Amino acid sequence: MTIELDVGGLEPPEPMVRILDTLDTVPPGERLRVLIDREPVPLFRVLRNNGYQFDCAALPSGRYELLIWHETT
Repeated sequence: MTIELDVGGLEPPEPMVRILDTLDTVPPGERLRVLIDREPVPLFRVLRNNGYQFDCAALPSGRYELLIWHETT
């Protein structure tokens, strides 16, 4: 299952805050799909340091789609 979160239109750091708060509620084995207005480069290190995997891709609309899931061993 994938949880959807749209943080478009928010000014930094609000998108990062909302993403991290939502990640705390994502059950193991599920993914968080985020739609965001800019590439969230500062978030990438935070995700890596906390054991998350992610994939970020630019969309034709100019927005970005970020998929985040917890690394499993």
